[in-house]
Amino acid sequence: MKQIAWNTLGFHFTETDSIVRSAFHGEWKDGKLVGQWDEPYLTRDKYLHLHVSATCLQYGQEAFEGLKVFRGADGQVRVFRWQANAERLQRSAEALKMAAPPVELFGKAMRMVIADNADYIPPYETGATLYLRPLLIGTTPRLGVGPGKDFELIIIPSPIGPYYPGKFHCTSFIINRHVDRAAALGTGQYKVGGNYAASFRATEAAHRQGFDCLFTDSKTHRYIDECSAANFIGIKESKVESRKSKTESQKQEIEYLTPRSSAILPSITNDSLMTLAREKGYRVTRRHIRIEELADMQEAAACGTACVISPIDKVIDPDKGIVYTISDRPGPVLTDLYKSLQDIQYGRAEDRHGWCEIIRAD
Repeated sequence: MKQIAWNTLGFHFTETDSIVRSAFHGEWKDGKLVGQWDEPYLTRDKYLHLHVSATCLQYGQEAFEGLKVFRGADGQVRVFRWQANAERLQRSAEALKMAAPPVELFGKAMRMVIADNADYIPPYETGATLYLRPLLIGTTPRLGVGPGKDFELIIIPSPIGPYYPGKFHCTSFIINRHVDRAAALGTGQYKVGGNYAASFRATEAAHRQGFDCLFTDSKTHRYIDECSAANFIGIKESKVESRKSKTESQKQEIEYLTPRSSAILPSITNDSLMTLAREKGYRVTRRHIRIEELADMQEAAACGTACVISPIDKVIDPDKGIVYTISDRPGPVLTDLYKSLQDIQYGRAEDRHGWCEIIRAD
């Protein structure tokens, strides 16, 4: 085990022993990309030798992923839902006319880099994880506008601490209607670098004011889109008539709300949380969520691989001079969901859905 201050790690890059790479060489024939992937290999060289006209540099032909490796309470090493990441990378690749790495190749490369960097998997009790950043780039030299024919898959490992310092605590957001993170028929539903770069002017402005950024839909700016680079969750509690008794009575219904939009990245974390929410008897709803509905929410959060769940204490709407106060501490529903997901990831609870793969990393 490496001598690293695991308990003080933030969400930043820490050097490890190696990365894994695999190249694709192809040709476009009758509108289809034909070629093959090389066998993945490990290297300690963290630098790329790229032509200055590579399509990843000239036209942004690039996609990436993010997933975590956990050292469990039982000492075993688990990777959470990596197949979903591999499939999402394929969808991003297809959208940008790139070679889509086969799931089997992705899995092989992932296992190689985990095994070679096993000393960087943080101890269980620290709460830190080994983060994997799969990167897919176009390497064909090209000046004419169009897709390349050569690509490279790289998986970069780095031990990380929590995305937001202070672990499970509340964050404040500010609404920005003046910058569109992504358009509904654009690339918002794919994990490509340009989506994130396009959001920087809004997110950095929010950070300077002490907030994170809440984006609205690009068409009407009336609906919640994403929380910076993460999906949004709202929790609403309401009284409903019970049909289980002849006498009139009411029960508390808990609704898990998350936006439906073709501009939003399908979050693997959000999908997992929705599954757990349904199992707990909550009503899960995906629909357009008006900004004004924040006033009726008892809990709200951003969710994603990096932050898992980041509860929201308040949302400021500067254009309308409104402050939506949610809660000054993580609420019971989100806390329960957070714990349930973490219990599966760290091997403290039964993995009934087969989400985790145990990896030999010794």
